[in-house]
Amino acid sequence: MMSDLDLPRSVLVLGLARSGEAAARALARRQVNVRAVDRNEELDVGRLREAGVEVVLGAEDPALLDDVDLLVKSPGVPNEAPLVAGARARGLRVWSEVELGYRLLENPIVGVTGTNGKTTTAELLGAVLRAADRPVAVAGNVGRPLTGLDGHVSADTWLVCELSSFQLEDIERFRPSVGVLLNLTPDHLDRHGTVERYREAKLRIFENQQEDDTAVLPRGFPDVRGAGRRVEFGVDDELPAEPLIRGEHNRENAAAAAVAARAIGIPDDPIAEAFRTFPGVAHRLELVREVAGVSFVNDSKATNPEAAECALASYPPGLRIILGGSLKGTPFGALARAARERGVAKAYLVGEAAGELAEALGEEGVEFDTSGDLATAVRAAFADASPGDVVLLSPACASYDQFRDFEERGDRFRALVEGL
Repeated sequence: MMSDLDLPRSVLVLGLARSGEAAARALARRQVNVRAVDRNEELDVGRLREAGVEVVLGAEDPALLDDVDLLVKSPGVPNEAPLVAGARARGLRVWSEVELGYRLLENPIVGVTGTNGKTTTAELLGAVLRAADRPVAVAGNVGRPLTGLDGHVSADTWLVCELSSFQLEDIERFRPSVGVLLNLTPDHLDRHGTVERYREAKLRIFENQQEDDTAVLPRGFPDVRGAGRRVEFGVDDELPAEPLIRGEHNRENAAAAAVAARAIGIPDDPIAEAFRTFPGVAHRLELVREVAGVSFVNDSKATNPEAAECALASYPPGLRIILGGSLKGTPFGALARAARERGVAKAYLVGEAAGELAEALGEEGVEFDTSGDLATAVRAAFADASPGDVVLLSPACASYDQFRDFEERGDRFRALVEGL
């Protein structure tokens, strides 16, 4: 994609979580002058400094942009950040970490985006390729950053890359051989501001595709930019095998995976093998434990109302659901209606969103308890439950009010359940 001779002389990497650290280390390996910046003064940056990276913590001085040819930003950094805005004002290029990864790696890429189902579908595609004895690595939004694969995969390895809107909003040439859009509903409005800007960021996955690429879209989805060959999928598609993972939404994810796998030449037999055996991924309808006949299910990755609605549809009436977390600007009316229609027995509300959720559920006549925090909610739900009940953590919200991320929230839920 990009040879070493094409690399810029000096790069500022902004944000030093997993993606930023991987980007900085990949550039340093190529003898690029790297200045890595993060607002958090408590980060452990020993490995970066050992790699020869100049690290600056706790500062956003515009002078950090002096003598820089490119800014690579981590997905958590908004475009309004002072150094990003300053870079653009100076006419500097701004790339996402996946744009850099695309240019450093020569591998074919399957890109997977959508509001919900990205991780499950990306990991399922990884299982399909492994079943077909194809070399594959899964990377992107959750898990290993794309630049973290630099120097660790052979040129014939397929890369299945989960892509968020935060990663796609700053691409330039990124071009997946197969691009997959699973679905598109309002989300991350606290970051993007409007549904239109969120949609635009997501659909950038297709814009650089050429005639020999494939664009995988939900059946009936409007036309998208790019010249990729369009193929469609739907929940009612005939599949090589029914997926092991629960839920109609996961059948739809499997239909998308089947279309994408066929697009890169995978026959139906390994697709069927993967579908029959793939157990799902952590924090997504994950059965944690059964206690006194009560099943506890961890769906912490349900960080928006639509994902929680899918979880509701996966279980019979009588569900006890833990909802809440930090707000993202999305309404809860449709979720509250779904809770009523699906016969939710009771909702246990936690975090910053508890008030808005209580209002929406109250309007629909759904019983709820304002628990406040996860530990209280788990105890209350268990006390109310009878043998045969399901207690589901499917928050419909981000986690940042009380946890570092959805994974920490899900791990805490597991620990609480194990302690019952």
